[in-house]
Amino acid sequence: MGTPWRPPSRRPWRWTTGCTRKTCGPPTWSLERTRSWLSGREHSVFTGVAIVHCSSKDHQLDTRVSEFYEETKVKFSELSEELLWEYVHSGEPMDKAGGYGIQALGGMLVESVHGDFLNVVGFPLNHFCKQLVKLYYPPRPEDLRRSVKHDSIPAADTFEDLSDVEGGGSEPTQRDAGSRDEKAEAGEAGQATAEAECHRTRETLPPFPTRLLELIEGFMLSKGLLTACKLKVFDLLKDEAPQKAADIASKVDASACGMERLLDICAAMGLLEKTEQGYSNTETANVYLASDGEYSLHGFIMHNNDLTWNLFTYLEFAIREGTNQHHRALGKKAEDLFQDAYYQSPETRLRFMRAMHGMTKLTACQVATAFNLSRFSSACDVGGCTGALARELAREYPRMQVTVFDLPDIIELAAHFQPPGPQAVQIHFAAGDFFRDPLPSAELYVLCRILHDWPDDKVHKLLSKVAESCKPGAGLLLVETLLDEEKRVAQRALMQSLNMLVQTEGKERSLGEYQCLLELHGFHQVQVVHLGGVLDAILATKVAP
Repeated sequence: MGTPWRPPSRRPWRWTTGCTRKTCGPPTWSLERTRSWLSGREHSVFTGVAIVHCSSKDHQLDTRVSEFYEETKVKFSELSEELLWEYVHSGEPMDKAGGYGIQALGGMLVESVHGDFLNVVGFPLNHFCKQLVKLYYPPRPEDLRRSVKHDSIPAADTFEDLSDVEGGGSEPTQRDAGSRDEKAEAGEAGQATAEAECHRTRETLPPFPTRLLELIEGFMLSKGLLTACKLKVFDLLKDEAPQKAADIASKVDASACGMERLLDICAAMGLLEKTEQGYSNTETANVYLASDGEYSLHGFIMHNNDLTWNLFTYLEFAIREGTNQHHRALGKKAEDLFQDAYYQSPETRLRFMRAMHGMTKLTACQVATAFNLSRFSSACDVGGCTGALARELAREYPRMQVTVFDLPDIIELAAHFQPPGPQAVQIHFAAGDFFRDPLPSAELYVLCRILHDWPDDKVHKLLSKVAESCKPGAGLLLVETLLDEEKRVAQRALMQSLNMLVQTEGKERSLGEYQCLLELHGFHQVQVVHLGGVLDAILATKVAP
């Protein structure tokens, strides 16, 4: 009968054969000879190990031998005669291979060890354990997926499974069913696969996902900027000498440690400059982030912080339901989108107007000069809010009279956004609802970021009203953020379309979609100009039916 296979014990050297030899050792000992071959010299310690793997199959004994050797280099210090005599008189070197025992007093003679220390003591335990893992615990598929190094030593309980059970001699716990010789074969195959897999992984590691991580964590940067603006950090630093974090914190009732971290990330984003004297605004911060600048985006930022941020926390609901999320943000259903959501109080109405004013000021010059509009003597900016675009049209075309048409609550405050100047006499404000009331007469109608707020049925209704007010030859200027026709390239437009889902009833559209809408209402000769920033301008002409 075949001899049953038994695993190695906790003391694996009982199952090994081999010999350890410290090279350069003298055949006979003498003080001078020992001093000459040890003092200041380096020698190698070799240990050869053979592991005999026994198994039985069909009552036949099968053995496989796994062999390896370990080399460790040992360098001795320069040894004095007195030190050597003391070591000899201790009696320790008399029964040691090579004439010394590194694990005891002999260790004080050694200057350095390169390799496995236990190999010098007597047995290369680390290398031996790795060989056992190769034989009995080949890598699992999940190890390969996690790129676990194939020659690493697993947890201690792995070897507990390989050991004898004290006093019992029962079989060890197995990972899965199957004979042990099959496991050995699987182990060899698995090891070869693991080595190949690891080799491939090192050569074909995917590139580090820097851009992806920036996208994942980008909201943190946005919130940092929004918070700095809400605390008016950039207002405090505008046209001022550099200030310390503690000084700024005291002015806004914030902690010094929290303010320092906020200022540091603003500096890292290029919004502040940090020196030994403290923090100061960059030119970008002075122009766009301080609240009192001509081109300040502070109002737009506050709109995003106080409203848009909250709405986007319900993005999942918007995706599932296909509707805006004002009812969740407000805690009640918005019957009238603008009146109930954006104009529900004087504060929210003013916040919305500041947001629109900032963004319109940023792009008004590009819009006014995108086409030659000098042939039009009058224009009506439908939903023109604060009149920022109307003022730029009046500046560019001194003969043009411009009417700003918007809801009464908006017109009531719009004049406060108009600075004094010669353009004031060209600009007029008219109150009304562009879905319900007649539009003021004009040769050119302007719809700047209006149509994207509404679904197709309301867009048709508004375009029908504009068309009814136009004579042949009149113009319609649309300003929107255009999607590309396949809706996969224009990232900002796609993002804004998602924003429209969360905030409004509308969506962004492509040039082709707008052209179809315009032609249905008698507007042809469609021209488009892609403005350098975030918008696109479309000019169409009303033709006779």
